[in-house]
Amino acid sequence: MADHRVAAGGVELARAAESLELAPAALAPAVSDPAYRVLAGDDGTAVLLRRQWTADGVSEAVLLADSGVGPDAPAVLATASAWGCERVRDRPGGRGVLPVPAPAEDTPLADRFLHLAARAATRVETAVALARGTGEDRVKADGSPSVAADEAAHLAAEDVLGALGVPVLSEERTDGVVAADEPWVVLDPLDGTGNFRAGLPPWAFSAGLVRAGRPVAGVVVDLSSGRRWWSDGVGAWRDGVPVSPRPGSTVVVPSAPAGGTVVVPGPAHRVRVTGCTAVELCLVADGSAAAWHDIDRSGTHAHDVAGALAVLLAAGGAALAPDGTPVRLLPDTDARIRFVAASSTEAAAALLRAVS
Repeated sequence: MADHRVAAGGVELARAAESLELAPAALAPAVSDPAYRVLAGDDGTAVLLRRQWTADGVSEAVLLADSGVGPDAPAVLATASAWGCERVRDRPGGRGVLPVPAPAEDTPLADRFLHLAARAATRVETAVALARGTGEDRVKADGSPSVAADEAAHLAAEDVLGALGVPVLSEERTDGVVAADEPWVVLDPLDGTGNFRAGLPPWAFSAGLVRAGRPVAGVVVDLSSGRRWWSDGVGAWRDGVPVSPRPGSTVVVPSAPAGGTVVVPGPAHRVRVTGCTAVELCLVADGSAAAWHDIDRSGTHAHDVAGALAVLLAAGGAALAPDGTPVRLLPDTDARIRFVAASSTEAAAALLRAVS
């Protein structure tokens, strides 16, 4: 059976277009639109997929065009699963529909987590949209904003991730007890609430699977754009394309420090603030930014960073605490964490020296 992968542009996209008997320009937008995927096979076959919802609110992946690739192809089902879709449709308006199978119970925990976290992100995506403009805005004890969408997001995610059978910690709930040798999930159903309230991207769903203090799998979805990053602890991907960090000149930070002055550290040329920690760390993981830090700020929380740290570490990046040791996550969503993240341990250590 052919091995299909996401065509990210260039020669791969041109070959896929030829296989599908489409002009390359017809496929080009699919490279930058997270609602589409072009899968190219090593045997010359290809398929164009679109993510959509049915009239009754079911998420599905639809085959828009294909050359010998059916809805039951492993790569098609894997793409639908990573999108958080419940089923695959053989063509627009077609009656041929396949459910996206859940991993078997004896499948590794990380794989089951990825399937459920992707599904949870899709549920959250619709929940926060429906909750926008409802309820009353308030301010939490730590000064961060809270809107009705935060609670809607939590309920949608918890309903799905509870099936994993491990403790689920959330920004929106008091922490449960986690045994020392037990894996656990921590999620921020809506990271970047202030951005969401203002309508200023990004805002995101973030979930991480943690074992012995280390994030071993993660899913982060920029709900404002549809971009998805995930890791099974071995590899890391953005929208189905493998990613890796790289040196550069841009540092991202979560906010201005207490003094109000943003310092450009070390060899960096610019600092950017997005207001969404989970996405910021994923930008380091995929090489869009060189580094991230909150050393001169009040710190972040496990639920903000667990999913993205799993992506960063699997991609080959590093995250160091102020004492220079690897970041360790505890099952405590109130605890503050301060660290630097970069493309390598050496780069992270250099940044740590520059901002300490």
